[in-house]
Amino acid sequence: MRIALFTLESLAAAEAVRAFVARDPSRIVFIGISDPHRPAMGGMWGQMRRHVARSGLGFLPYLAVNFSLTGLLRRRDRLSDLARAHAIPWQWVRDVNGAQTAAALDAAQADVILSFHFDQIFRPDTLARARLGGINVHPGLLPRHRGPIPALYGLADNATGVTVHALDARIDTGAVLAQRALPLPRGSSASAAAAALHLAALPLVEDALTMLPATPAPAPVLPYCPFPDRAALRRMGVPLVRLRDIPAALAAPAGGW
Repeated sequence: MRIALFTLESLAAAEAVRAFVARDPSRIVFIGISDPHRPAMGGMWGQMRRHVARSGLGFLPYLAVNFSLTGLLRRRDRLSDLARAHAIPWQWVRDVNGAQTAAALDAAQADVILSFHFDQIFRPDTLARARLGGINVHPGLLPRHRGPIPALYGLADNATGVTVHALDARIDTGAVLAQRALPLPRGSSASAAAAALHLAALPLVEDALTMLPATPAPAPVLPYCPFPDRAALRRMGVPLVRLRDIPAALAAPAGGW
């Protein structure tokens, strides 16, 4: 099976993405790496201002640990280096539904799109460029905890786990292909939980790939869980990051927010 892998440089998926590629690099025909500074999102400073305005200054350590530390301190061992090491075509993705991505997918002749901690939404016409459509790794127990930080909401509800689901036109609403509940240690941060859950997804991704093209019926659509504001963070009482997450961020082979 020919896989087009779309991901984002981050602590949450750094180890899991590399383990997935290492299992069989020959089946990865393209790697799309989301451009974190793309103008459509306001660039780095625009995004930072929005996060702080919504969630407070306490959100900055989360951004630093998950997206910044490695990028500031390293210039090697990026996902682009991984792609070059295995001679896999790759590109920065500013618009996953734009002409540049469409051309890359057509050239790759991918059977399936795999979204693995990717922060852009695929339109149906983009998914149609892969013969079997697309699947997504979601570090939460869908249909609960749809949205960008499901590990945080899962910890708050004492319901952590991971889901691999089909991609469709809406966010985190496609048919569930594989799922596993994974209780995490008391006091886990959202950052540590996301990394653990992405690693736990690896066997589920393999299971889901064997299921294609057949898919179950879509699950019920439950409320969306957005980036939390200050009040939500206080109410949940879950740490976004802990001091012990910093060494993991510094050691992680990914970064660049």
